[in-house]
Amino acid sequence: MPALPRPASGPGSRYTARAALTRPRPTPARHRPDPAALTRSLTDRDLWITAMVHEHRVLTTPQIARIAFTSQRSAQRRLRVLHHHAVLDSFRPLTQHGSAPEHYTLGPTGASVIAAHAACEPTALGWRPTTTGRIAYSPSLGHDIGVNELLTHLAAPTPNATHGHLTLWLSERSCARRWDDMIRPDAYAHWHDPTTTNADSPVLLSFFLEYDTGSQPLPRVEAKLAGYAAFTTSTNT
Repeated sequence: MPALPRPASGPGSRYTARAALTRPRPTPARHRPDPAALTRSLTDRDLWITAMVHEHRVLTTPQIARIAFTSQRSAQRRLRVLHHHAVLDSFRPLTQHGSAPEHYTLGPTGASVIAAHAACEPTALGWRPTTTGRIAYSPSLGHDIGVNELLTHLAAPTPNATHGHLTLWLSERSCARRWDDMIRPDAYAHWHDPTTTNADSPVLLSFFLEYDTGSQPLPRVEAKLAGYAAFTTSTNT
């Protein structure tokens, strides 16, 4: 299979899509488990991770470890279990230098679990059996990982309660459902900062994220700024 086009620099330049390999599951797990059979196995944290992977499409092992575990080793152990039960799918793209971490996407069982919580069918979530392949070969993979890398650092819990943290993080897809007629940011988030002079009034910073490493033409960036200006005027925010 010929290599897919890859930018020479910027988001996605490190990834070679044609070499993205999915991790095989042991034979007993190839048949999708009944989600009801996993009710005694999936923890609240497992369900939260599954929901986060669904919301943000693809998260790497270090990113998941950063926001949900105390160490990468414990994250790897639990993620292997979730992969075994098809709650999550995974792949590792070939990079130009070194090796990429495991990339996790929503698996068939995970899609069934999320759909059950939403009282709908997995297809209503936008999930298909080909979802992992589409993400693995997407030219925007590097960009998506870059967005999630930045925001998982902001979302990571800290031992010091006085440090700021994210209280809300919406993906590009969720932003599109809300504001696609005016703007389409890469993410929207709330940053909560308790370190203010008035302890009763902590700072809450709401922001849109546009992630770019200089690969976009300047006119396209300028057009986005005009869209945000129009959004601010029309919504009085």
